[in-house]
Amino acid sequence: MIGLAENLGSEGSTLIERAMATIRQRIAARALTPGSRLPSIRAFAKTMQVSKSTIVEAYERLAAEGVIQSRLGSGFYVSGPLAPLSLAEIGPKLDRDVDPLWISRQSLEAGPEILKPGCGWLPASWMPDAGLRRALRTLSRAGNAALADYDTPLGLAPLRQLLSRRMAEHGIEASPDQIMLTESGTQAIDLLCRFLIEPGDTVLVDDPCYFNFHALLRAHRAKVVGVPYTPTGPDIDLFAQALETHRPRLYITNSAIHNPTGATLSPVVAHRLLKLAEPAGLTIIEDDIFADFEQAPAPRLAAFDGLDRVVHIGSFSKALSASVRCGFIAAPHGWIEGLTDLKIATSFGGGHLSAELVLAMLKDGSYRKHMEALKARLSQVMGETSARLKALGILPWLEPQAGMFLWCRLPDGIDAADIARKALAQKVVLAPGNAFSLSQASGGYLRFNVAQSTDARIFKSLERAMQGR
Repeated sequence: MIGLAENLGSEGSTLIERAMATIRQRIAARALTPGSRLPSIRAFAKTMQVSKSTIVEAYERLAAEGVIQSRLGSGFYVSGPLAPLSLAEIGPKLDRDVDPLWISRQSLEAGPEILKPGCGWLPASWMPDAGLRRALRTLSRAGNAALADYDTPLGLAPLRQLLSRRMAEHGIEASPDQIMLTESGTQAIDLLCRFLIEPGDTVLVDDPCYFNFHALLRAHRAKVVGVPYTPTGPDIDLFAQALETHRPRLYITNSAIHNPTGATLSPVVAHRLLKLAEPAGLTIIEDDIFADFEQAPAPRLAAFDGLDRVVHIGSFSKALSASVRCGFIAAPHGWIEGLTDLKIATSFGGGHLSAELVLAMLKDGSYRKHMEALKARLSQVMGETSARLKALGILPWLEPQAGMFLWCRLPDGIDAADIARKALAQKVVLAPGNAFSLSQASGGYLRFNVAQSTDARIFKSLERAMQGR
């Protein structure tokens, strides 16, 4: 029997299982689809750096399970039907406590008894419910089109005109016909990824960055490369190295209030970043969903660039209502036609009622008053939360100028994922640093949402978890 000793030995079994897992992962990631021919035994053995007998046994076991099938004289092929897409299988397996999709699900599914300092949104009680109810009453008397019809592909024209004026306040020149409304900031990024990249293209992200960037890019089969983030923006020297080494198509970042660090892009770094991007042919998606949380305006890449290679996106989910799904894309003139077709193909029409509601809130002044009060409230709880964390030896990476996030380092030797597991048992959802870090270099960090950190039980839970109780 060929390779009997290797196949029966514990080490040989491990090699066989590793080969089987690799094939399963490729099928889950849609790199191999029903009817696709598997690599030849010789080629796959060379790729895996194992003997041919190991691959023979791995293929035979997969065939016995019905995952693949043998065709006499032709090789092995993927069986059908295709299993449902699993984002967790596309990339390396992460401990579920630091998986970004796990954090999102725990936060979204949490009942009222669960405390959520790790989530990324404001408490419902902090939102302008009186203004929303007033706007809804007004809209209830609107014509049938606003209540029941699809919106135009670009979205509500008066709202796009108002967004154009609001962007001009940040130095961004975007005419209304350069702006397309979306259901959210997440949908905006999804549409742009569909429009700009192909599977296998390289995309740069900050390290750390908003964890859903990782999940979205994984879904688009992109190769993701992280660039270390500093208090003034990405590390420019390492950014330049990444451009030269990886030839990326795209870079996704926050320029105003960075998630998760709370940092702000400096003018010097912004200029150097754009100077590097131009010869490299790099497109930049500037995610500006926290724009209205600023105390003082930060530099915008889209303002310096003139919407040439920078695409600017935003939404009202964080500041107004997570239930009112309304975001936008501001892009170069030549892109809008293609993006519009893509929007129709993937979601057909826009959220007419949500757009009308946002417009009503922006026009009657209630949104502006809400944001003024919200920024003052956030500033107060930012200081209070920072002080309570410092008392536990949990130190902010920096003191943010605005926003809701504190990026904090735990005392030496304490693992954030371990703390998160222990806190969850005490009904507290935390956000461990490695969920935000492509390089997994943030194992000693936690992100805190100060608006969700006002309950004293959170800090008692942290103290117990760090003491091992």
